[in-house]
Order: sequence, then structure tokens, then C-alpha cells
Amino acid sequence: MSADPAPSPLPPPLTADGPARLLAREGVQACLAALDAPGEETRLVGGCVRDALLGATVSDIDLATTHPPGAVIERARAAGIKAVPTGIEHGTVTLVVAGEPHEVTTLREDVETDGRHAVVRFGRDFARDAERRDFTINALSLDARGRLHDTTGGVADLAAGRVRFIGDAATRLREDALRLLRFFRFHARYGRGAPDADGLAAAIAARDSLDRLSRERVRAEFLKLLLAPRAVEAVATLSETGLLLRILGGVGELGRLARCAADPPRLDAIARFAALAVRTSEDADRLQASLRLSRAEHARLADYAATLAVLHDRPVIEAEAVPALVATHGAGPLRELLIALAGEPRPRVTPAAHAALDRMAEAGTRPTFPVAGADLVARGVPPGRAVGLGLKAARELWLASGCPDDAEARERLIARALEVAEAP
Repeated sequence: MSADPAPSPLPPPLTADGPARLLAREGVQACLAALDAPGEETRLVGGCVRDALLGATVSDIDLATTHPPGAVIERARAAGIKAVPTGIEHGTVTLVVAGEPHEVTTLREDVETDGRHAVVRFGRDFARDAERRDFTINALSLDARGRLHDTTGGVADLAAGRVRFIGDAATRLREDALRLLRFFRFHARYGRGAPDADGLAAAIAARDSLDRLSRERVRAEFLKLLLAPRAVEAVATLSETGLLLRILGGVGELGRLARCAADPPRLDAIARFAALAVRTSEDADRLQASLRLSRAEHARLADYAATLAVLHDRPVIEAEAVPALVATHGAGPLRELLIALAGEPRPRVTPAAHAALDRMAEAGTRPTFPVAGADLVARGVPPGRAVGLGLKAARELWLASGCPDDAEARERLIARALEVAEAP
């Protein structure tokens, strides 16, 4: 068992209070107690230790242990802890304490890798386990006595805002090509200044490896990147190096992304993705195919493209036009798009229009067309094509009139529908 003391004091902005709070959590204490045995050791590892050192909220808790998976399950159940073999083939068991999951993984060593999958065997050496991780800031561990273990220089890198591969960057990328995207995501989240030069050079050299990754993994990692605090700078570097073209199949609108990532409004990942990558409905369809987007994600991109096409035909948006736009596109999506387009020549949105949109978005209201087919049938129009034509004409009048919903307006709309429906 290593007895290396924790650095004292930790360099700013790191804090010893965070790891102490992490270690004191009820679930952590229960897991460590259950796995405590002579000749064996269990530590908190990876992201939870990293984030605790930064004083950040820790959500995902990972532990590494010298116990084989079967012993983890046996000891946990003997202690009254629910044990779920979530990744038993990889040595991972999830222990659930008070509804909170704690992933426990037996120490591992790589036997061989092909850039997507690794063949591993169980081990007992924490330093060897740390060496198989991606970045130094993710290779820290914290033992049950509160000692911080750092065999790769992760503490200094975390304090300096430096995301650095463990060992040779090119080797780490050959082991798992997804690390290329993770390098940029982690720099966007934890880095300061320019990316690590060796890591960046290795990522550029490994650009062809992106084509071997599943589109689902690329999509998930890229969307996470877009939510990081320095996402705009990271995407700019991806663009400058030609890597963004490999990911998106096109160039990105960095200015629009920057507006969506500003604080406020800090829009969600799909809104940022749309602003960056979508100009036309064809873009939305291409991205769905190339990145395996969900139906809901594709629908948002398609709505963004359709709304963008409408707004680009309008030099100015006045307050009177807002109800019809909201009725057609929704207040939330419309506001997201206008954030992305802010400062561009078209469209110019008047202050009154912004205020009207904000009111509708905050109220969660959307104008509802007040005429239905049954209204026309009740007035003698036979069901079928004539009803559809009448409703279409009435809706066009309703939108052009600012989406009125009073009784008098409704009668005007029905009259218009009847006029078209009954026309020879």
C-alpha cells in the first residue's frame, strides 16, 4: 500500500476541504467500510477526486479496489448494501447506498487495445491502473485515510489548468480514439490558456481515427463539449485544425455558438449545436444521419432550420409580427434562434418585439387557431377537401391579423373559411 503523503499545502485553486467532504459522505463511508479487509485496498478515483479538489459538486462517485468483482458483491451484500453487476465483465459493480450509486471497479491493466476496445486483466497496482487512464487530472486517487495519491503529476496540472495525456499522447490516442474529443472537452471544462501542445499535435495527427468511432460516441462527446465553460474556444481550435470539419461534415458558425454559450443565456447543448452547425434543413438531415441524432434532436434542428429560413426573409421584426411567429414556431425556439442571430444584419428585432417575445416565453403561452373543421361542417360544408382549403385560408388570415382570439375575429375567420370552401 502506498503511503505517499498528500501535497501540503495544495496549490491554489485546489482545496483539501473538498476531498474531506467527499470522504465523509454516508455512501462513501459505507462502501469503504464494507470493502475494508486485510491485504486489500479501495480508493476513490478519477473525476470525483478531481472535482472535489476544485471544490465542485461531485455527482458521479467511482472507486477502485483490489478486490475481485465477486468479492465486492459478496462483501457489499453482507453489509446490507445493494450490489448490481452493471459491468461485471469489465470488473465493475454498482453499490447503491440510500439510493445513490457508487461504481466500484477492480484494478485493471491493459493487455491490448485497438483504438476502440481494450482487452484487460485484473490487477492490484494502483499506479499501473492510473497509467492506463487518459489524462493526469483523471488519475488521482484518495484512500480511506484521506491521503491523496498522485503518480502522474495530476495535482500540478489541475492547479495550472492544464489537460495533459498520461505518458505519450499518441499512444493514449491509439488505445482509444474517443480520447481525441475528450481532450478538447476536458480542456474546455478544466483548462486555461492554449491546449497542451503535445496533446494538440497528437490529436491533429490522429484525426483519421475519428472515422473509426461510432457516430453515437462522437455525438455524445461533442454535445458534452458544447456545454463546457470554454466550449467556444475549444470549438474554435477544432475548426482551425480541420477537426471540426471531420466531426460536422461542414464549417461551423462560431459567432452564433458564442452568443448561445454566453452567460446568460447559456442555452442547452442542442440549441448550441443548431446554432453552430445548421443553416438549412439539409444540414439537419445530414447531421441526423452522420451523428445518429435522436428523433427529438433532429426535430429541433429541423425546426431551427425552418425558422431561420423564415426570419432571413424579414429585414425587421416588429412587435405585431411576434404572435404569428410564436404560433408557428414556438416562443422558446424562436427566442433561442434570435439569440444566435443577434447582431447579424437580418433580421433586426425591435425592442418592442423582444419584449413581446419575452412575455410570451415566460408565460408559456402559444396562440391557438380558434377555428376547427367541425365549425365548417356545422355550417354546411361537406367533410373533405373543401374543409381543408377553408381552414388553410382562415389560418393564413389569422396569422396575418396577429392571431386574434375574440368572438368577432373568430366569426371573420369562419366567414373566410366558408368563402373559400364554398367557392366553385
